[in-house]
Amino acid sequence: MAVERTFSIIKPDATERNLTGGVNAVIEKAGLRIIAQKRIQMTRKQAETFYAVHSARPFFGELVDFMISAPVVVQVLEGENAIAKYRDVMGATDPSKAAEGTIRKLFAKSIGENSVHGSDAAETARIEIAQFFSGNEIAG
Repeated sequence: MAVERTFSIIKPDATERNLTGGVNAVIEKAGLRIIAQKRIQMTRKQAETFYAVHSARPFFGELVDFMISAPVVVQVLEGENAIAKYRDVMGATDPSKAAEGTIRKLFAKSIGENSVHGSDAAETARIEIAQFFSGNEIAG
């Protein structure tokens, strides 16, 4: 297996409840390393750019409003098969269907307020990481 990087966001519903440390503990327990992390207040433009793939969907405006409603924590994670591993660790989008011990089972409030985002593919991870981090901010 190859060591790879993935992108993560700890969303407003989790940061507002002071769950960053709890989410990070689950990430690290799964064997992923947090090699870059910062707490930011996402701008409307950043959120619209990040979620542009959903711009034609009816929930787009609500999603953007949610993502700018409170600070988020953006992260770069690294490890063996990091993209798939983190998606497993996050759990199903619907927390009621998420496996025990996953981030969403432990912390998410609803399908919409599901606490975390993770990249779905290597190319997506590369683009998402570049949107929020410059090379010298990543210390792997």
